[in-house]
Amino acid sequence: MSWNPSEQDRVGATKDAVACEFGNGLALLNLKSNIYYSLNSVGAFIWDLIQEPKPIQEIHQAVLARYSVDPERCKADVDGLLKGLADNGLARLHHEELV
Repeated sequence: MSWNPSEQDRVGATKDAVACEFGNGLALLNLKSNIYYSLNSVGAFIWDLIQEPKPIQEIHQAVLARYSVDPERCKADVDGLLKGLADNGLARLHHEELV
């Protein structure tokens, strides 16, 4: 999957995963591949955010509002997580078409 989203594109969790609390984060099970993934507390926060598709820019802003992090580092880390979730079938990118 090509990962080249705009800030307005939305990302949402797929229904192919179940999550449960695990330590300070989450354990995710991909129901199609039966592979487990773990998310730290920041990843768990993002996972909660994308239960309904959200614009990527809104996800960046929510992380910046909750955590003390450099905006460029936030963007790189959040984008990396979202790409990883999408690459593993746990999230889906919804491109916003310009009207």
